[in-house]
Amino acid sequence: MKRNHIKKYVLFIILLTTTSLFADSMLIESDSFQNGTNIPLKFAADGVEGGQNISPQLMWDNFPADTKSYAILMWDKHPIAQKWVHWAVKNIPANTTELPEGASGKKMPKGSVELINTSKTKGYFGPQPPAGSGKHEYLITIYALNVSKLKLYGKVSRKKFLRAIKGKVIDQATIKGYFEVKE
Repeated sequence: MKRNHIKKYVLFIILLTTTSLFADSMLIESDSFQNGTNIPLKFAADGVEGGQNISPQLMWDNFPADTKSYAILMWDKHPIAQKWVHWAVKNIPANTTELPEGASGKKMPKGSVELINTSKTKGYFGPQPPAGSGKHEYLITIYALNVSKLKLYGKVSRKKFLRAIKGKVIDQATIKGYFEVKE
């Protein structure tokens, strides 16, 4: 009988701990598109017919109180894209919790730095997958960091970005969207 009580107590503690972990995790959302849905055409690169290369609106919440800055990475997960970086931003001030639609290059928070993406341009470069390559999955992750200035410069690969933030991430949240150019 005692064993059953112990098992129930342990399960209760595990459930309580797991629920607390998920309840306090950082969140990211967008008014531009819902997580797991297609990214609207206007956010595609201007090389795509109808694309306007507008960066999506992003907002985040439940960030750790000791956050000193944020960093953002947007990349294409499709194998053909070879981890193509579409947007990399560092040194977003800790008091920032939202980027408006079209912020890249125009309305970025003071102190934040947009880095050079795989397309060799500074700032946001919208989805532009090869025609007929199928649906591409784009991940946008906001990282809460324990440093106010990140040492990361120039053209940024996903690997270089992740190496620069290693050991500095105190929480993170990801939103994903899909985009496809049909033949």
